[in-house]
Amino acid sequence: MKILISPAKSLDFKKPLPISEFSTPLFAKEAFQINQLLKKETPKKLQNLMNISEKLAELNWERNQNFATEVAEKESRAAVYAFNGDVYSGLDAFSLNEEKIEQMQSQLRILSGLYGLLKPLDRIQPYRLEMGTSFQVGTHKNLYEFWKDKVTDQLNSEMEEGELVVNLASKEYFGAINTKTLNAPVISPEFKDFKNGKLKIISFFAKKARGMMARHLIDQTATSIDDIRSFTKGGYHFSKEETLNEMQPVFIR
Repeated sequence: MKILISPAKSLDFKKPLPISEFSTPLFAKEAFQINQLLKKETPKKLQNLMNISEKLAELNWERNQNFATEVAEKESRAAVYAFNGDVYSGLDAFSLNEEKIEQMQSQLRILSGLYGLLKPLDRIQPYRLEMGTSFQVGTHKNLYEFWKDKVTDQLNSEMEEGELVVNLASKEYFGAINTKTLNAPVISPEFKDFKNGKLKIISFFAKKARGMMARHLIDQTATSIDDIRSFTKGGYHFSKEETLNEMQPVFIR
């Protein structure tokens, strides 16, 4: 089973790490290629391109300029411990023991606008580049065109026959997968909360639930749909009544 999640916009490069071993991003050369193009953009262009504040544009311009092929340990960090958003709060990778960190490294994959596809322990440098950014790379008119075949082919090469892909990424990031050529069934769980007497997907809670689901699957060394349905973290439970498609199991609370 492979578990797909999105990266986070916010980063934390200061919190002490529980591990000292790292891996290298498979698409490091491609990330450097994209960065070489980003380096040419002014802070103002980045502000407009990414729809961010002037302050964030200046920060990311500096990140782009400092991006290097050979990077010191203090200037890089294992991806799963660098991203600092709601999904990663739910995942809580800092509390995993050594055995489960190895399991996470085997099962979990992070989709990235800059790096394409990351293993949790892949060393990354500070960056911001969302997959949906309208940014041309060579003859590719956007990041989806640049990454889709590369990322999908890599996933296919990692998976054995009969393995499942659990999509816990946002629509923006899962769009980088070519589902027509992916050689695996895709399960896309949904998380709904009761609000004003109705079940709704509430973004903040759903993001954290995706992280909690990823943690559940890692803890369980999950392989099957039944393992997915057994999720009960955070007060959620599988709802057979709300599930209209077995490939999109619904969890409610």
